[in-house]
Amino acid sequence: MTPAHPSTTPAREPRRRRAPLLVALAAAVVAAPLGLAALAGDPAASAAPATPVGAVVHAGTWQRTPVPVAKGDLTAIAALSDTQAWAVGYRLKSATALEAVALRWNGTTWRQESTLPANSFPQALAVRSAADIWAVGSATEHWDGSTWTTRPLDRDPAGRVVPDAVASAPGGRAWTVGRAMSRSVKDGVPAVQLWDGTSWQRQTLPDVGTGELSGVTVVAADDVWAVGTSYTADEKTPQTALLLHWDGTAWKKITAPGPAGAHQWLTGVTALGADDIWAVGGSATGGSESPYAVHWDGTKWTTTTTPDVPDARLRAVGRAADGTLRAVGGKGSAPVALRWNAPAERWQQTTGPGIVVRGFTTVPKSSRLWAAGIATHGDLVPAITRFSGTSGK
Repeated sequence: MTPAHPSTTPAREPRRRRAPLLVALAAAVVAAPLGLAALAGDPAASAAPATPVGAVVHAGTWQRTPVPVAKGDLTAIAALSDTQAWAVGYRLKSATALEAVALRWNGTTWRQESTLPANSFPQALAVRSAADIWAVGSATEHWDGSTWTTRPLDRDPAGRVVPDAVASAPGGRAWTVGRAMSRSVKDGVPAVQLWDGTSWQRQTLPDVGTGELSGVTVVAADDVWAVGTSYTADEKTPQTALLLHWDGTAWKKITAPGPAGAHQWLTGVTALGADDIWAVGGSATGGSESPYAVHWDGTKWTTTTTPDVPDARLRAVGRAADGTLRAVGGKGSAPVALRWNAPAERWQQTTGPGIVVRGFTTVPKSSRLWAAGIATHGDLVPAITRFSGTSGK
């Protein structure tokens, strides 16, 4: 999920979602109704006094919660309430063997609920109910409350499909996005598939060249957004952020805003309404990376102002029940969190989760936030942290 690629190759940023555990075992190894990666946050920015642009806002605390996996990686997390949350990832069993696991939060502790089928390697999670959960990665698995079942993806003429994100949709449907590749990630092209209740169906996309999709959010059956990156043939030509929209009939490419000459990518997206969509990622100019965040108002996408935080690439965005909008990300062992200050129309840096972040989720009807990944110190130590706002709610 976060291999340490040089900052001079930002075109590889979306693929940082693949866990380092998979890299280490290469020989053995071949998110809320409106947004896959929704986040909770501090008390509403509108209630806070003005803060200098460069200041870090300290509001709320992160607390580690013990997990029943001693060594491995946790790659995705999603919640239904303060007493129901799920996380998926891997337990390292030996130097060359691992097993995919699903953990469940019961309001007090994390316990292992199940083991996913062999070769699952989940990277993203969507939870509609305790009996309707999707986990996608090297395979696409569905949990019905008692059993995980592999649901093969539709064949794609571009090659093997590797999904990077999944979101539940109305009517028991689901969308998954990622890339299809024949030889390597370099020749991969964006891919989208729809679960129609019976099987996965490949979707026809506009020709956007090589690239991949890293996030998806569902507003309605005829209103779905997918985000990612369009790659270029050489590193001298800037890569561009990719925005695709489903209108119920066809997928269409929408031009992403941003300064000319900068590499840009999008990795996370959430929908607060049909006219209120947020997407986040990173931007790089001359090897220097910075946060990148854009907003859809129902008519157009615009770039929003982010603080100048080194290597603060963003991975996910979402709004808590208290109205706070938060984006989280970071490079390697340097996590970062931003909070949207609506009156000032800009993002502010705030307290970070303190772990190498893989997955995020808001908690419905709560101001809490869960972040999952690995500890910043130690050798593949799985970690989950829970954020509580200053109100303690």
